[in-house]
Amino acid sequence: MSNLLVNTRDQHFVLFEHLGIESPFKNSRYEDYSRETVCMMLAEAEKMALEVILPTYVDGDREGCTFKEGKVFVPKSFHNAYRKFIEAGWQCAMKDPEVGGQGMPASVAMACFELFQAANYPFIMYPMLTTGAASLIEHYGTEEQKKKYMYKMFAGEWGGTMCLTEPSAGSDVGALKTKAKRLPDGTYSITGTKIFISGGDHDLCPNIIHPVLARIEGDPPGTRGISIFLVPKYRVNEDGSLGEFNDVRTGNIEHKMGIKGSATCTLNFGDEGKCIGELLGREKMGMAIMFQMMNDARLEVGMQALGVASAAYEHAVHYARERIQGAPVWEMKNPDAKPVPIIQHLDVRRSLLWMKAHVEGIRVLLYYTAHCFDMAAIAETKADKAKWQGLAELLIPICKAYSSDKAMQVCSEAIDIYGGYGYCSEYPVEQYLRDCKITTIYEGTNGIQALDLVGRKLAQRRGEFMMSLYSEIYSIITRSKGYEDLTIPCNYLEEALKAVSDLTTHFYRMSRGASFLIPVLNASPYLELFGDVAVGSLLMQAATIANENLNVIYTEKGVKGSKAKQRALLHEHPDVAFYNGKIAAARFFALNILSTVKARCDAIKVGDRTPIEVAEESFTM
Repeated sequence: MSNLLVNTRDQHFVLFEHLGIESPFKNSRYEDYSRETVCMMLAEAEKMALEVILPTYVDGDREGCTFKEGKVFVPKSFHNAYRKFIEAGWQCAMKDPEVGGQGMPASVAMACFELFQAANYPFIMYPMLTTGAASLIEHYGTEEQKKKYMYKMFAGEWGGTMCLTEPSAGSDVGALKTKAKRLPDGTYSITGTKIFISGGDHDLCPNIIHPVLARIEGDPPGTRGISIFLVPKYRVNEDGSLGEFNDVRTGNIEHKMGIKGSATCTLNFGDEGKCIGELLGREKMGMAIMFQMMNDARLEVGMQALGVASAAYEHAVHYARERIQGAPVWEMKNPDAKPVPIIQHLDVRRSLLWMKAHVEGIRVLLYYTAHCFDMAAIAETKADKAKWQGLAELLIPICKAYSSDKAMQVCSEAIDIYGGYGYCSEYPVEQYLRDCKITTIYEGTNGIQALDLVGRKLAQRRGEFMMSLYSEIYSIITRSKGYEDLTIPCNYLEEALKAVSDLTTHFYRMSRGASFLIPVLNASPYLELFGDVAVGSLLMQAATIANENLNVIYTEKGVKGSKAKQRALLHEHPDVAFYNGKIAAARFFALNILSTVKARCDAIKVGDRTPIEVAEESFTM
């Protein structure tokens, strides 16, 4: 069922029919959860998304954030929505009840938060950043720091950020210049400037706690010398009340293409030498600690991209059904032919099916990755825990980069469905495109995600996690080939998997020789190929399940051997239409995208060095 944000029927299919997320509920960690509980939570999340968060989306974009006298003010409508979101207990739903959470499985939280992200993800960034920062304190903070900061952050009383980027140190974090000087009482004096800080200042909370990367005076250069500090906007007294201003000044907010309701700030620490920070964890552990938050954030960015892509697709389908224009191509010579809804025009149908396949494929990819974290959390052996954790970490760069790249294309296709109207601000799809773009850039650009995949993730444990994923996909192929309508698509999936596997081996050999630059040069195309195979396999698995369920329905309805009667059921039985849609998405993806994988892999193997060898002057006008 569609609410013009997310297809909730597909959410239920992915969670219960595809991934079988109920299996972890047998473990004591999740024993309070059941299918009924999850359905109730999804219903409440949908209600929150539609009734509370969605009404702030256009306001957030048109009003935006304002910067006056050194302070940031969020759109007015955000205040009531924030209060209701916090009161409903969504702030730290995945966290243990001991810190105010609900102990929600990651896969369930992923589904609930897809609805929130689709409704207004710039708004959701405020509570999610706070949860991420508080989680660092939960894992690495002292008991005193937890009592001082963490509980109020998890309760939504105070905000949180991630302060990493600097004017001279964007993706090159090791070049940061922010300094920390030891003070006699064990705290540190912090001085420096951070830029592009999401939620760096706002008026939703009276205090904001900033995890700040800095280098202690005398520590080595590069990333190995970086530590991380907790720097509150206002110092906290022993009784928990707010103390004096901590010399954290907002320099400005950015005026952006999209996500205008999310304050993106420049923060100046210690302009007057009065900024005090507390070390989090041990000295020189800054990058290791921050990467925990970065990994969570990258999965969240994938969900942001899915949210806007899902909403863009649902709006495009709705518009295509309502917009009447032009006679169908088979009636072009009939002067009396009546115009039809544009969803009946073949190019529109092709575009919508491309969007559907990618949105549904990315949805199951993200939910599956979250499910891997759930399985790791309940694993009874070190080997099982390593397997599930390794699969999740292998897929994180795909979840971030592939999802956001394809989401941008989905949003662009949605504008095309609307035609000229889609380019106008009266319709929502132009905002979806603008809001989506940043997902390809922040939390590590997609190029960096590709380098992480090729340079680090593929070789982890000597490729053990890659082989585990290959094994999963081969089992999908074996199962799917039992259905006639999936035989040819399965052949393309198998061919694509072999081609990417061979290219991975090719990269490994080249990385150990004189041609090591070729894998680096082709990291982004490789990530896309990897993503195509991962998504294609999950769509195929979904189509196989759909076929199995259709067979049950056809048997119950007595139409097992009649294609005509089965087609008639499409108009009478919602599940028949839904399952046929799953098969159509898998077939389309295989025949139109997986069929190109081998050729793209072969092109990379040619080893073209033109981008390496071309003179820099050749890029000038």
